Amino acid sequence: MRTSLRLGGDVWINRLGYGAMRLCGPQFWGEPADREHAIAVLRRAVELGVDFFDTAEAYGPHTNEEIVGAALRPYDHVVIATKGGGVRPSPEEWEALGKPGFIRQGVETSLRRLGLECLDLYQLHRVDPEVPLAETLGALDDLRQAGKIRHIGLSEVDVETIEAARKIVPVVAVQNRYSLVDRHWDDVVDYCQAEGMAFIAWSPTGGGNYRALAEAVARAGGLAGVGSTQVALAWLLRRTSTTVAIPGTTSLQHLAENVAAADVSLTDEQYLQLTRLPQASMSRQP
Repeated sequence: MRTSLRLGGDVWINRLGYGAMRLCGPQFWGEPADREHAIAVLRRAVELGVDFFDTAEAYGPHTNEEIVGAALRPYDHVVIATKGGGVRPSPEEWEALGKPGFIRQGVETSLRRLGLECLDLYQLHRVDPEVPLAETLGALDDLRQAGKIRHIGLSEVDVETIEAARKIVPVVAVQNRYSLVDRHWDDVVDYCQAEGMAFIAWSPTGGGNYRALAEAVARAGGLAGVGSTQVALAWLLRRTSTTVAIPGTTSLQHLAENVAAADVSLTDEQYLQLTRLPQASMSRQP
């Protein structure tokens, strides 16, 4: 199984990355309970071979990018992806905001918090239905041409929106929620594979639905001794050659187990058995 891909044609990354949102407090809000431990987790991920880290302006808000910057600068052989285009008035509220001025301000402040001159991948966190897509993406393209952004991505979008966006700007990646037990975006995964775009799966182990994962592994058979989350990640990396998994954790032990999933090889029969399993009933998160 190929465990790396070339993002946007010029940036190589391992397909098992790290999603940093869990380093914030409950509901991805506020400071982590232990900032030094959060920094240690990020640095340990690099030691284990992780070279792709995903964060967002909305996580914290702002504090997540600051922690990533404090832990990983000067980013030697590490690729940073962040997201913007929304506000969080409270832990429960998420509001898309795609006005060009807000987009430009968001990119500049993310650059400062992360300590970068250019963002490797900047993803529109949500499409604002109140602002024409061309205006929002036009602002991002201006920043790309100005050297503030290397590549543009989208988050939580369908195929129709991706195709509309690609008529306006080059889009190299899509980040949607997706896992073995939540395959709502199957068509987007297949579209990205066909078009040579990265599909970045957030919540790639099923959002903590470990019972469903354990049942899936038990039914597949022949996987004794392999953790259920490792099997879920291995299935995801097998799903397509352009899929990237970004599991997040605050546990050093779980981090090591997640990274080891890249070495788990599923047989054709195991992969098919897992794929045929009915999906768990899961609520959508913002």
